[in-house]
Amino acid sequence: MKTPFCVAVFIGILLPLAAAAAPCFAPTAQNDGWELSAPLAAGFNAAALCAALTAIAQGEGNIHGIVIERHGKLVAEMYRSGKDRSMSRALGFWPPLTPTVDFGPDTLHDARSIGKSVIGLLVGIEIQQGRIASLQTPVLDYYPQHKDLRSPARNAITLEHLLTMSGGWKWSEAAQPNNESRLFWKSDPVRYVLEQPIQAPPGTAWNYNGGGTVILADIVTRVGGKPWLDVAKTDLFTPLGITHWEWVTDLHGRPASFAGLRLRPRDMAKLGRLMLNHGRWNGRQLVAEHWIVESMRPRLSVGFKSPANQPDEIHYGYQWWTGTAAWQGRRIAWSAAFGNGGQRIFVVPELDLNVIVTAGDYGSMPMAAKVNQLLHTVIGTVAE
Repeated sequence: MKTPFCVAVFIGILLPLAAAAAPCFAPTAQNDGWELSAPLAAGFNAAALCAALTAIAQGEGNIHGIVIERHGKLVAEMYRSGKDRSMSRALGFWPPLTPTVDFGPDTLHDARSIGKSVIGLLVGIEIQQGRIASLQTPVLDYYPQHKDLRSPARNAITLEHLLTMSGGWKWSEAAQPNNESRLFWKSDPVRYVLEQPIQAPPGTAWNYNGGGTVILADIVTRVGGKPWLDVAKTDLFTPLGITHWEWVTDLHGRPASFAGLRLRPRDMAKLGRLMLNHGRWNGRQLVAEHWIVESMRPRLSVGFKSPANQPDEIHYGYQWWTGTAAWQGRRIAWSAAFGNGGQRIFVVPELDLNVIVTAGDYGSMPMAAKVNQLLHTVIGTVAE
C-alpha cells in the first residue's frame, strides 16, 4: 500500500524538525552521582558542539569515547566501537590480535598514564595528612638499603624532581623494548630506576619518565603504612563514587602505577571535576587546594607544541600537563592528564570545563595530536 502524497510530505517536514529538536549526544542518566545538562543551558553553542561531535562519531579516527562536563553537570557523551589493544591483555606489549570493542558508558577503558596523575594526587593526600613533610626531601633518604647508589648527583634528586619528571636520569620510553617496558618484569623496579645513569643535573631538564612515578607510588606506600592502591581506593576513588575500576598488574602481580589504570570515561570526568573544584567533592576536601594549584602550575617546558599550530609550548606540573588555548580572542590555560593512545582528562579552569577522551591508537603521535586538537575544537563551541 502506498503512502498518500500529503502524508509523505508531512513526514518529510516533520522528521527533520524532530531531529533538529532532539538532543545531540545527550548523556544518559545513571546512578553514578552525575547530574545532566543540555548544552545550551551549560553555555555552549549547541549546534556547533553537535557538529563537532558528529564529525568525530562519523570519522575514521579510532576515538572510542568523549565525555563533556561543565559546571558540575554532564553535557554530552559519545561512544562507539573501535579497535583496542588493552594493557590488561598485553602487559605493555602489543598483542598479536587487536579486537574490536563496543564501548559504552559502563565499559572500562585503559587510562594508561592518566594513572601517573592519580599517583600525583596520592602524594598530595599524603602531604595533606602530614606524612610527607617536604618535597625537597632527597629520594634516597627513603631507601637506606640502596646506599651503594649514593653519589652527589643522585643525592640531589628530590620528590619534587620526580613529580616534574626532571630527575636527570638517562631514560627512554620510545621504541620497544624501552625503560618503561622493563618496569613490568624487573624484580626491584625502584632500584632499576635509581641506578640509571644521570645525564642532566636534577631539576634542569624535563624527560618523560614513568620510573619516577613508580618511586612516588612506593613512597606513598612507605609513609602511609599500607599499599598505595589501598590509598587510591579509600582516600580518592571511594569518596568520588568510583566503584568500577581496575589497575593492571605487572608480571610479578604488582599494580603498574605508571600505566595500568582502567576507568570509565564518566569516572575520569570525576577526577577532572575534582581538579576544577580545587580538591573538593560533595563538600569534602579530598586533596588540599594548594596541591591542586601546584599540580597544574606550569614548570618545565616539554619541548613541543600540540597541536603544532598552537603558539605556546606545553609545560609540565606535578604529574599534570599544562598549556593554553584560544577562546574569544585571548589565551586561556588548560591542564590535563595524558595517557598513551589518546586518553585525556582535560580541565579548563577559566571555563569550568572538563573534556574526557578515550581512544585506541597506542604509540601514535597523530592520534595524540588529534585528541589535543579536539580540546581546542570543544573550547571553540563554548559561547559564554
